[in-house]
Amino acid sequence: MNIEPSLKKCPLFSGLEDGEIAELGGISISKRYPKGALIFSEDQEAKGFFVVISGRVKIYKLSPEGKEQILHIISPGQTFAEAALFDGSTYPAFAESLAETRVLYFPKESFVNLIRKNPQMSLNMIASLSHWLRKFVSLVEELSLKDVSARLSKYLMDLSAQSGRSSQRGIEFELDIRKSQLASQLGTISETLSRALRRLRDRGIIKVEGKKITILQKEALEEISLGIPL
Repeated sequence: MNIEPSLKKCPLFSGLEDGEIAELGGISISKRYPKGALIFSEDQEAKGFFVVISGRVKIYKLSPEGKEQILHIISPGQTFAEAALFDGSTYPAFAESLAETRVLYFPKESFVNLIRKNPQMSLNMIASLSHWLRKFVSLVEELSLKDVSARLSKYLMDLSAQSGRSSQRGIEFELDIRKSQLASQLGTISETLSRALRRLRDRGIIKVEGKKITILQKEALEEISLGIPL
């Protein structure tokens, strides 16, 4: 399979010439994981980073009691674990495939050697790390300053912007992860998430049909996402 088109779609490698993309392909290692496979563990030695070609990966932490907090869901074209190349020698979290997943793995030493020769790649790496830093800041803000209804509303607003389609009833889309995984990402438990969904539904703000969500009152949902009480 020709991996170069997939590499060109990755923001980390934008602006690179065909020859440079070919160099990247030359140092990458293709790996496949079945659904539910552990890609790496927290504190495991970090020997490289990954680009998702197909499937999805969750990055998460575990509390001493075993409670899971999802930090990110990684989709095709996105990278993960690149910060570990420069900050310490171990991965700071767990990574697990949410579906059958194919990734390209870039060994640390080979990739760092390419960066030394390519200023554009260095700038792209800085931009990528800045992106994840903003995501972490947003996550901390959501978990510390907003209640579950606000966090859920923000998630639904973001997801509708990415994959929603307009209909006569409102904006329709499907949840992209299971509700138990969504609860983990929002820093809550499934029962609390279900109650928050039910409150939004009972107020006529959304309609829930299995995984399908329809936003009926977009402005009301947006107000709740900003922390205005339901």
